[in-house]
Amino acid sequence: MAPLLQTLLLLACFVEATQAKIFDRCQLAHVLKDNGLDAFEGISLADWICMAFFESGFDTEAIDWHNDGTKDYGIFHINSGWWCKDESLDSSSENLCSMNCKDLSDDDITDDINCAKRIVQDPQSMGAWNQWKMHCKDQDLFRWVKGCQL
Repeated sequence: MAPLLQTLLLLACFVEATQAKIFDRCQLAHVLKDNGLDAFEGISLADWICMAFFESGFDTEAIDWHNDGTKDYGIFHINSGWWCKDESLDSSSENLCSMNCKDLSDDDITDDINCAKRIVQDPQSMGAWNQWKMHCKDQDLFRWVKGCQL
């Protein structure tokens, strides 16, 4: 195989490995359950799935800007003002999850899950996510896990 072709194939593999991912509902449910979110701090798996849908559309690469200069990152839209450090912003962060925000935008959501666990241990719990409060709180959420064979 020609050296140029080998280099291109290797580069293509690297790019594929670092891309973001858009989960489907049941696929995400299985990943979250496997990583201990089902009933974590008394929060149902359906609550997590509903919140992730309304925050990011299950897209690990989702990023939203806020008027205060912070950004929300990843599948759970974790905020750079409190939970992670955004190297591209001049603003300071509490960085309570002790991580770089860019790590929340890849297809490996293990770090996102660990930070979400940290977030819900605070008094606001799931109330830290506005979309959860508007769309999921006090709702029948069974449809979010229906048919997922958990």
